[in-house]
Amino acid sequence: MISYPEGDDREIEHELRVNQLVDLNGYPLPLPLPTSRMIVYRVWKVSTRQERHTEEITYHLELVTRPELEGSAIGRG
Repeated sequence: MISYPEGDDREIEHELRVNQLVDLNGYPLPLPLPTSRMIVYRVWKVSTRQERHTEEITYHLELVTRPELEGSAIGRG
């Protein structure tokens, strides 16, 4: 599950790692980014909750600012 900074949650079927950049749907983005004009989130924390026979992993996201993205983009604009 991914948890957006706005408080929304969304189920995902793949694993992520801390500091990984992801798109709106929680899919990893390849670097360098094609442009800095994108909505990009960074995984800043991973938490695990275990109950009986299940384990729920939550990837907490933070919005990456445009100045931060400009250093990771090819087109820079």
